[in-house]
Amino acid sequence: MTMMDKVNAKAHSVTSAMFDREAPSYLEATAAYSIIAQGRMNSSVLSIMYNHARDPELRLLVREALEEQNKATIEVCEKILQDNGGELPHFYFQERKLQATPLDIPPDARMTDEEIVLGLATMAKAAQMAILSALHQSYQPNIAMGYHKRLDEGLDFDFRILQLALNRGWLPHLDKVKH
Repeated sequence: MTMMDKVNAKAHSVTSAMFDREAPSYLEATAAYSIIAQGRMNSSVLSIMYNHARDPELRLLVREALEEQNKATIEVCEKILQDNGGELPHFYFQERKLQATPLDIPPDARMTDEEIVLGLATMAKAAQMAILSALHQSYQPNIAMGYHKRLDEGLDFDFRILQLALNRGWLPHLDKVKH
């Protein structure tokens, strides 16, 4: 390949990246729509978890899940749909006020910190699987990169959840399999 061929190839790829954008495929749009819908529901659940949590570190993680992880993922997916003329889900769930201190709820009516951390870890894993699936269905680099960034940040966040659970002794004991 001559130098001129390399220049032409690079110019073509830059031009394609700037002007040759296709609308998201049905799979890409459906994945984004589904993630937005689930994320909005997760916001309600996370705010309830936050208000029930007693452990200060757990409260910080739940707040981060709500305000940074969940919100950022919803925004990425909304941008995908809005930039391409897609419609956003038309439903929202009730916004709950995050209380400065844990609510005084009788023990038999509230979630324990152990239940909250395990629920949070399960939600994080489900979100990662949804994002990974959306990433695998994406063929447009700009959409795939948005999902890739959210997946990386989600994996780091999930590690911190599991570290807290391990340090607090909140992970359930699993018996070893004996052969």
